[in-house]
Amino acid sequence: MAPSFVLHGELPATVKSSATSGRVSSVYSEVQSSRIDHALPLPSVLKSPFKITQGPPSSAAGNPDEIAKLFPYLFGQPSSMLVPNETNELNSNQKLKIGVVLSGGQAPGGHNVIAGIFDYLQDRAKGSILYGFRGGPAGIMKCKYVELTSEFIYPYRNQGGFDMICSGRDKIETPEQFKQAEETALKLDLDGLVVIGGDDSNTNACLLAENFRGKNLKTRVIGCPKTIDGDLKCKEVPTSFGFDTACKIYSEMIGNVMIDARSTGKYYHFVRLMGRAASHITLECALQTHPNITIIGEEVAAKQMTLKSVTDYIVDVICKRAESGYNYGVILIPEGLIDFIPEVQHLIAELNEILAHEPVDDDGLWKKKLTNSSLELFDFLPQAIQEQLMLERDPHGNVQVARIETEKMLIQMVETELEKRKQLGTYNRQFKGQSHFFGYEGRCGLPTNFDSTYCYALGYGAGALLHSGKTGLISSVGNLAAPVTEWTVGGTALTSLMDVERRHGKFKPVIKKAMVELDGAPFKKFASMRDEWALKNRYTSPGPIQFMGPGSDAVSHTLLLELGVEA
Repeated sequence: MAPSFVLHGELPATVKSSATSGRVSSVYSEVQSSRIDHALPLPSVLKSPFKITQGPPSSAAGNPDEIAKLFPYLFGQPSSMLVPNETNELNSNQKLKIGVVLSGGQAPGGHNVIAGIFDYLQDRAKGSILYGFRGGPAGIMKCKYVELTSEFIYPYRNQGGFDMICSGRDKIETPEQFKQAEETALKLDLDGLVVIGGDDSNTNACLLAENFRGKNLKTRVIGCPKTIDGDLKCKEVPTSFGFDTACKIYSEMIGNVMIDARSTGKYYHFVRLMGRAASHITLECALQTHPNITIIGEEVAAKQMTLKSVTDYIVDVICKRAESGYNYGVILIPEGLIDFIPEVQHLIAELNEILAHEPVDDDGLWKKKLTNSSLELFDFLPQAIQEQLMLERDPHGNVQVARIETEKMLIQMVETELEKRKQLGTYNRQFKGQSHFFGYEGRCGLPTNFDSTYCYALGYGAGALLHSGKTGLISSVGNLAAPVTEWTVGGTALTSLMDVERRHGKFKPVIKKAMVELDGAPFKKFASMRDEWALKNRYTSPGPIQFMGPGSDAVSHTLLLELGVEA
């Protein structure tokens, strides 16, 4: 039975008759329907004949000697850039077989990367085939795929989610798994593979490219930068896709909470935002909404702040606001805050070591293996947080920070400190804390105009890189503060983004995460305004994402400021 598509408005006959598309019995709103047919502009270089130019040999983000040993076939290769040319040097009659995989968590715009790859093949290499591997990297290993056609892709254009082919968090890292990937590449006679993912996924893409080249397989591998966290970026890759959309979704919700706080006049809303390793989302949302307090993890780490000093900072602002008659406010907290506090890092490191070698006993004897300072901190924490710190570790052996309810911990600690100040006579109000975690809500929204267009260009560019025979690069679209026609398109050597990190007792290559830079323009702009935001209500409510009219083409404050443009 053919899948049905129920939309407001007519669908093309090709889609109505399609028996292969994946969105079974989907009901589309008017906005979703209008987005499907929203035409996307392309950078001028992708609309005309072009050629590929190469830059100088590349190095690595850290430990280049170690990276060179791990990637003997790829290390040092130059980045590439597409430039206008009188004629197209690529063979338009070459029929390519390309695979694409979604890896890791969802990010708005992923479907448009796939659409961009497909459209490149249709425009520049007619007769080519695009395979979508189902369920992430496991789909490559198990050779689970679907041939992506125009009819299959159509309902997903400019739509959120990863449900076209779905994603997964599997890694291709053991000899057996690399062998499975090789078998799939040979079975499908793949000329290329595009890996759409974050830092770990693109590290995996580079390992695959290295493996395929070492085995003399013709399959080339190109990555695409995806993560709402915003921590996969460098000079050549200005931003990861999904960050713009997620921050706008969270900022709308924060704006709503701000209006609620002002309306009731009696609640402090503690909002924890996604971002395990870096505080980019929290910083961007602060720039968009102007909360009373924003904790930036990188600043906490740089200042060697303790849990008590973080708590005291929040309490000081609450007391000062009370003096001005304000008994409410909004506080933004990054998901990974607890990882940035040095004393907590030491505690977690000790817990990781203990849990790695023996189970936790009910009688608490394991506590005796903690140092005095860590034991004192552990006992100081609320019981719920203690239990969350003891949860099973993630695949990399790390504490599952996303499951630690830092916002609730801070509310309890603020309550305790305010009670002390009441007894001292320095605070005489009633404190009421409300906790929120804005996380998954931002991962699958309809992509903004920026993310829709950026992703389409990333995919189209990835197709061009594969067509030109490149491998081990990440698709890079730059000059993003300019009109789309002036955006640049190329590929950056994945090894140039890498460092080594100790995982499970061994050094492994990883793409170095981009952290909030305290001397960077976005943080400096925030720091210049936060004292005023703390004591005066400068709340801004951005409202829902717009696709037409005012604000529809707005670019994130972070990106503009990093590119030297005033937001």
